[in-house]
Amino acid sequence: MGTTLAAGLVPLGRARAAEAWPQRPVSVVAPFAAGGSADLVGRLLAQRLQMRFGTPFVVENRGGAGGAIGAGVVAKAAGDGYTLLIGTVSTHAINPALYAKLPFDAERDFVPISLLVRLPNLLTVSNDVPAKTVPELVAYLRENDGKVNFGSSGNGTSSHLAAVMFQRATGTRMTHVPFRSTADEMTSMIGGSIQVAIDSMTTIWPLAQAGQVRALAVSTPQRAAVAPDLPTIGESVKGFEATGWQGLYAPAGTPRAIVEQIAAEVKRIFSDPEAVAALANVGGEPAPMTPDAFAEFARSERAKWAEVVKAAGVRIE
Repeated sequence: MGTTLAAGLVPLGRARAAEAWPQRPVSVVAPFAAGGSADLVGRLLAQRLQMRFGTPFVVENRGGAGGAIGAGVVAKAAGDGYTLLIGTVSTHAINPALYAKLPFDAERDFVPISLLVRLPNLLTVSNDVPAKTVPELVAYLRENDGKVNFGSSGNGTSSHLAAVMFQRATGTRMTHVPFRSTADEMTSMIGGSIQVAIDSMTTIWPLAQAGQVRALAVSTPQRAAVAPDLPTIGESVKGFEATGWQGLYAPAGTPRAIVEQIAAEVKRIFSDPEAVAALANVGGEPAPMTPDAFAEFARSERAKWAEVVKAAGVRIE
């Protein structure tokens, strides 16, 4: 009888903990450097969660290894609702196939809370590159075989693999220069060190609007609502698609009641016209899901990107 009573007290205790959550500051880990899309989305979310609960939600940037360092920190954190992760297509779909060894298991060590946003990548060139269209860029790359530098927000990130996919699809060759973030990558492009990138529209579009870099196309199947005159890469390179996404995760063991509470808030936040407009202005599409739907989505993405990694022949030991 004592054992039965004790077993019954465990879920009761968790339920009460969920009811009291949050009682202290919550850490929201963005696994890339400040200024990138994960950081921007994380801060938008943290600000609104803090307003809702009256408790600090603090964004911590833990960049490096294509997001693996920050994700590894959260994987080892207590499952109590006080550490959350802005997971990305890199950390939870690409890295499991790309890295020979990771400090976490993308499925076992995390609890999916909700998909947050879908993000187009933007094919961008420096103002020194004469190409104004995708076909012109392809011709330029063929004329300068292997001499053009392309940047990414890290080895094995979606921006790296998108450029690998682009080279394979167009029969071109460039030299890869990885950075710690999209912001660093764009600083280098503006400075003239790299000439091409296929990376987050969230970060790059304002720079393109300001004339600091030149946007040629988006990587999604459809044109972006914020830039309807900008073609898709697929309009010139048949079948090309590389859509980024970000979602919210908690460490394994986090009580279901807390997970569902946060998921409900995410849905409310990303239904708010002000938040939707903030993301739409930089090409982001809010896409909240239930925890179970997000778990299934992430599994399908891992399968898809595993095929891309294999086809690209990229592997990080």
